[in-house]
Order: sequence, then structure tokens, then C-alpha cells
Amino acid sequence: MMQALYNSVSGLFSFSQSLNTISNNISNMNTPGFRGSESFLENVVGDNGAKVAGTGHNLSEGQIQQTGTNTDVAINGDGLFILTDLQGNTYYTRSGQFEFNAQGRLVDSVNKFFVQGYDPSGNLGAIDITSYRALPAQATTSVNITGNIAPLDPSGNVSGITVYDAQGASHQLKFALTSNVAATAGSWLVSVTDSGGNTVGSGEVRFNTDGTPQAGYNSITVTGAWGGSRQSIAINLGTPNGLSGATSFSGTASNLLAKVVDGHAVVGLSSEAFDTNGILQLTYSDGETKAGPQLALASFQDEASLQMIQGNLYAQPKNQVAQVGRPNTLSLGKITGSSLEMSNVDLTQELAQMIVIQRGYQASSRVMTVSSEMLQQLYDSTRGG
Repeated sequence: MMQALYNSVSGLFSFSQSLNTISNNISNMNTPGFRGSESFLENVVGDNGAKVAGTGHNLSEGQIQQTGTNTDVAINGDGLFILTDLQGNTYYTRSGQFEFNAQGRLVDSVNKFFVQGYDPSGNLGAIDITSYRALPAQATTSVNITGNIAPLDPSGNVSGITVYDAQGASHQLKFALTSNVAATAGSWLVSVTDSGGNTVGSGEVRFNTDGTPQAGYNSITVTGAWGGSRQSIAINLGTPNGLSGATSFSGTASNLLAKVVDGHAVVGLSSEAFDTNGILQLTYSDGETKAGPQLALASFQDEASLQMIQGNLYAQPKNQVAQVGRPNTLSLGKITGSSLEMSNVDLTQELAQMIVIQRGYQASSRVMTVSSEMLQQLYDSTRGG
């Protein structure tokens, strides 16, 4: 009877621990990247009841769900994201619920741990976009003139040409043509002035009899003293003998246009998003794009041995070394941007298992009650004798 009492107590304790595992699974069913656990029971040597032998992790992938948040990412395949705290401790997770902090570092939204990745030079460390938040100012070096200048027109011009100096300040130029055909066939004299009416460039351009730019006379150079330094800008009328730039055709009205090829003020970062290789693609307010840091992923030979710290956060097992690499290489999975991997907990299965545990707990409790009653009856009969 005493053995039955001990066995029932061990059963109650084991079922209680199993219920704790199930309750933890259910409470984390909406936690991104959470992987459910299961308790395993075993017989105690000598028929001394049961005990929890251990807890295993369900390594199946959860459903990937779109969130619309650019910094959210999910792993489609094997691998875990790598996080570090301020003390340099390393953690692993399947949850890609990330955000950029005020310092420009990518952190997980819950613990604010730093997300690890590769910079363009291939160095592994915390993903940081501080140096990507703005494109520095770039001076204009080239302007293309397109359209047509009618051969019989006395003049033509393009005003409002916006160029930039090395400091990012803008300057307005006017490109003016004056017919010089009286001196040379197809010849035009060029004058370029700034907003103050100062001449910053002049020269001669010529067109062939077929209306295309003539070699050696298809561009001029503008020189300005802007932004504390001298700056040269080439104004091009197109490829010699070609039709891609400016032309001089009879029977067509003059309609010259200017296209600034390069140069801009300081340009701010507009948006960012991760591609399938985990590379952060940065888009700036002028439409320019640039590739930034890349996410790093880790894998383990036995992922089931990872030590759960909390929810969806794991620590490296003592007997294993993480294999770190880039997404979509070797055995590592691809990245799905603007999405999160949800918990792999199956609520129906958990509730069914909970009923089984409840029945086992009730049975163990009944054994304890019966054993106690039998002991009491034995005690009473002995005392009565």
C-alpha cells in the first residue's frame, strides 16, 4: 500500500509537469517563431512510479504570415537568426520581428537584442544602417541636351537647368543657342549663364547636313565656382552622327530639353526591405537603391538540443558549435520579407493531450485516495485489536 501511495504521488507530479508544458505551449500559440514542446515520461527503476524523462521540441516550421512591416522577416527553410545582448551573450531565434532603434541598429522588437549580419565587406557583426541613412551630396558633372533646334531659327534656349555643387546646393543654369550659320554651315554659338546672369560657359556646336551633331563640336564645358570650389560640367548634345541627343532638322519646330545626368543634394533614406538572400535593399527619396548589410543565419547539427531561454529565444547547447552562414546558401533557408513565422503549436492537439493528462491525473489521485483509505483502515483495525 505504501508503494501504491508513492507511485500515485509520482504520477501526480509527472502529470503536473506535463500540464505545465502544455500550458506553456498554449500561452505561446501566438508568439512568432515559437516552437512547441512535449514532455516524455518514463518508468522509475524498481516499479517506483513515473517521472518526466525530458522535454523535446517540435522542430516543424510554423506558418509564414505576411505583416506588411518591412523589417519583419521569416526563414523559409532551415536556420535561426542570431542575436547578441549588450554583454556579448549570443542567442538564437526563429522570430524575425525586428526593428531599427534610434542608433540605426537592427534589434528584435521584444528584448532589443542586436541582430547579427554581414556588412558589405563580409564582416560579421550587428546590422547597422547609420552610414546608410543618407546619401552624401554629389556634384553635377554632366548635362544632356535633347530635342530639336530648327536650322532657320535665329536662337533657342533651355532655362531652369538645376545642377548641384559638392555641398549639395542647387544652381540654375540657362543654355542659349544663337545661329552662326552665316559664318559656318550648321554652326551655333552657345552661352550658358547662371541665375545672376553671369556667363559660366560658352563655345560653338555644329550639326551635320543630316541634322546630327558634328564630331568635335557636340559638347561644351561649363566652369563654376560653387560650394567653395571650382566645378566643371560637360553639356553634351549627343553622340556624333547619332540621333539620341539634340538634332537640327528642317520642318520640325525647336523643342530643346535638358536632362541632368548626375548630382544631387543630400538624399535621405526612404524605405528598406530584405530580399530573399537576406540583403537589406535601401531606397532613397530620389529613387536610388543601394544594397546594405545581409542577415546571418545559424544552424546546429542537433537543433533539438537548443536550450530554451524564454518563449522563442534559445541558447547554444554546450556540446555543439553553431555553423554561421548567409541565407539561401548551403543548407540554410531563404528569407521571406515583410512576414513572420508563426508558432507551430496545434491548439487542437494540445487540448486533446490536456484531456489525456487530466484523466491520468484523476486516476493517480484516485489511487492516492484509495491507498490512504486502506492505510487508515489498517491503522484503525490494528488499534482496535
